[in-house]
Amino acid sequence: MFRLSFTLAITLGLAVAGCDRGASDAAQESTASPAPTGRIDDGEAGTLMPAANVTDPDGRVLNLGALQGMPVLVNLWATWCAPCVKEMPLLDELASEYEGRLRVLTVSQDMQGADKVEPFFAQGDFAMLEPWMDPQNELGFAIGGGMMPTTVLYDSLGREVWRVQGDYDWSSEEARAAIDAAVPE
Repeated sequence: MFRLSFTLAITLGLAVAGCDRGASDAAQESTASPAPTGRIDDGEAGTLMPAANVTDPDGRVLNLGALQGMPVLVNLWATWCAPCVKEMPLLDELASEYEGRLRVLTVSQDMQGADKVEPFFAQGDFAMLEPWMDPQNELGFAIGGGMMPTTVLYDSLGREVWRVQGDYDWSSEEARAAIDAAVPE
């Protein structure tokens, strides 16, 4: 609860601090870097998968630290995130294509948990994806990045191979090549 309150307080403070109190005479050119999106990044390679717990709508608990033995693609998403929603059918297709070789684990960051996730999964009619949830965002904080969607590929020993932050085409040749390079036949 403290983490949530702290996060909300920081967000509100940044929103207020960013208000423009008056119009400037001329537009300023931005020097800010755009948010990373759609690129495979191996800068965190070798980092261990967090030993966080996620739950499903029935209350079953899955300890991510116990998933060693098969590569895992962890996707952090939310029902209110348009790029996340767009990726879900692609991830379902990916899970089907790599069944038995790669576990695709989608973990909702919706704070309302099952109230939001269950209807979304019912409407999506996904064949392979399961409705795992992390309403306290513990996994999101452990993985880092602060952007959704965030998808991380872990090898069979639970070590990060690469990650993608932002919108990504999981049906692309680039995606398949990156997964094939990391997932044994």
